[in-house]
Amino acid sequence: LSPVMDLYNGEIIAYETTTRPVFKLVESMLNKALSRLGSNDKPILHSDQGWHYQMPAYQRQLQKCGIAQSMSRKGNCLDNAAMESFFATLKSELFHPNRFVSIKSLKDGIDDYIHYYNHQRIKLKLKGLSPVQYRTQPLNLTSL
Repeated sequence: LSPVMDLYNGEIIAYETTTRPVFKLVESMLNKALSRLGSNDKPILHSDQGWHYQMPAYQRQLQKCGIAQSMSRKGNCLDNAAMESFFATLKSELFHPNRFVSIKSLKDGIDDYIHYYNHQRIKLKLKGLSPVQYRTQPLNLTSL
């Protein structure tokens, strides 16, 4: 599983799954994430130091789109802490309580969980809203 999280609201905005950790996994995930960017968006992409994030093709794609890459130093996962927290939550809420009889059932479970995580799972730091609810809530302009 290779996901991208928007740190604004904790929403998983793109992800890809494969049965093996191949470059196509992160390449496809990155293309999905890039398709969500607006023309003036210039995000920073945080990651760990995985081999696929260090590949020249991956780094060229980021540079081509004007995206700054930020990787933590070895033994220091601060740049990727939000994503590590997501993986811990995913494991405790999806993987550990369930048994998957096939790769397809695992992939379907991940798809369902990410939809739940984005649309229904509330977060206290988002005022008790889910990530999508927080992103799409109307601005309360009368209080400004």
